Amino acid sequence: MPPHSFLLAVAAAFLAVAIITGDEVSVSGLSLDIHHRYSPVVQRWAEARGHAGISWPAAAGDGQLVLRSPEYYSTLSLHDHALFSRRGLAQSDPLTFADGNATFQLVGSLHYAAVSVGTPNTTFLVALDTGSDLFWVPCDCKQCANVTAAMAAGDNSQLFRQYSPSKSSTSKKVTCENPLCVTPNACSNSTTSCPYAVNYVSANTSSSGDLVEDVIYLTGAGGDTGVKAAPVVFGCGQIQTGLFLEGAAADGLLGLGIEKVSVPSILAANGVVKSDSFSMCFSSDGVGRINFGDTGAANQAQTPYIVRPTHPFYNISVTSMSVGGKELPVGFYAVVDSGTSFTYLSGPAYTALTTNFNAQVREKRINITSARSRSGSLPFDYCYELKSDQTDLLVPEVNLTTKGGAVFPVTDPIVVVVGRLPNGQARALGYCLAVIKSDLPIDIIGQNFMTGLKVVFNREKSVLGWQEFDCYKDVKMSDAGGVGSPSPSPGPTTHINPQPQVNDGNGQIPGAAPLPRPNSAAGHAVSGGVVFFSMMMLAAAIF
Repeated sequence: MPPHSFLLAVAAAFLAVAIITGDEVSVSGLSLDIHHRYSPVVQRWAEARGHAGISWPAAAGDGQLVLRSPEYYSTLSLHDHALFSRRGLAQSDPLTFADGNATFQLVGSLHYAAVSVGTPNTTFLVALDTGSDLFWVPCDCKQCANVTAAMAAGDNSQLFRQYSPSKSSTSKKVTCENPLCVTPNACSNSTTSCPYAVNYVSANTSSSGDLVEDVIYLTGAGGDTGVKAAPVVFGCGQIQTGLFLEGAAADGLLGLGIEKVSVPSILAANGVVKSDSFSMCFSSDGVGRINFGDTGAANQAQTPYIVRPTHPFYNISVTSMSVGGKELPVGFYAVVDSGTSFTYLSGPAYTALTTNFNAQVREKRINITSARSRSGSLPFDYCYELKSDQTDLLVPEVNLTTKGGAVFPVTDPIVVVVGRLPNGQARALGYCLAVIKSDLPIDIIGQNFMTGLKVVFNREKSVLGWQEFDCYKDVKMSDAGGVGSPSPSPGPTTHINPQPQVNDGNGQIPGAAPLPRPNSAAGHAVSGGVVFFSMMMLAAAIF
């Protein structure tokens, strides 16, 4: 009998950009678009507002090449390591590139959300955190990262924004008698404002101030796509310390934990959405969506989870894995965390997955170097060469079997690595199994294993659900103002064309341009435990 294993599934952190209006809420679900930390939208937003803590692995203008270069993947793995350090899972390690141009301290999150609050609204680029609950923004600041940066730069402009309850007509005081006030002992009486203080795992990192109630703006889910104003309780963050002053959450933080003070729980408790449940999906181009109130489809696969009171994650049991149709009776404890870029396994789980994957691929195993990474190479142990004239790619299918027998399909287990030739052209150098050998005390299933799925976190029924899903199916979403970026798993084959990606000469970033949606004959197909890929349209496969 294979050992039972437990998987801690963590709701993800995202970047969402919403158009703001003042509509009233009367919908069954509310949603936000998802954008990756290194997407063109996030880069333009951050650079225009001078936000600290948001860095890019290479200069803007390299377009798609940047987003699939060895440096890009190395940078994401360094971000993961910094995240583990902040959570107390690994030793802190300064991140310095070999070229000496910059010391790269990745103190920010993998995903962010452009969230607007108040009337009139003020918009913040908030970090989203899977390990905490409270939503807070810089507010009537006494010590905040954006104020500190503005003073250092001698800049008093509106680039460094604060929320002020006194300037919002929809703001309400949260008193100490409110059920969401967890510090009543710090109150002088029941009618005073409820203070909050949140201490994070990172040393001396905290946020404190008072709780307030105001509206945030979200998009209606399903057929109702108008922007809605939803009342929530959040922190008026007057004092930040530690990594927050270095830019870890320069514009605030939105927690997606399981406590009553989290935004998903507040929306359900206020009757704004019908269920204390939410779903999220990721597509391979870095775009996706989170839907608050979504309980998923009736025919979705699902498994029960157990919430540990001392740990704000979602525990599920995984009983086995399969690679290329071969069953592997291996169990492991892990965290499924979409705030982590890649999947980190140790011991028997790592060995079983990687050795069986390696035995079934037909490409030559190689080491793809990255001049800017700490080690000089990618963080992946199992990478394979793609020849310039190669037209087909066969990848073993990877699945996880959960308690109750439901199969969690890993639709995107590999990453394609792109590099420049001596003549300046770009082509696919190879691909890697995006699993990293871990020495952490826990294993982690990262965002890459969730790509191509809609994952439902039903907190009312203690069920985790999922189904293969096109994030563009029901709503318009784009990373750069255009609709039509490819879904991660649209059909029989994904086409890759190893052609150069260059700046178009007018200042536009190729990676920001809308990409054509694949037709019904594009994508990947599974047959006999393997996934077939076809090598045409590099842009569709590598951004």
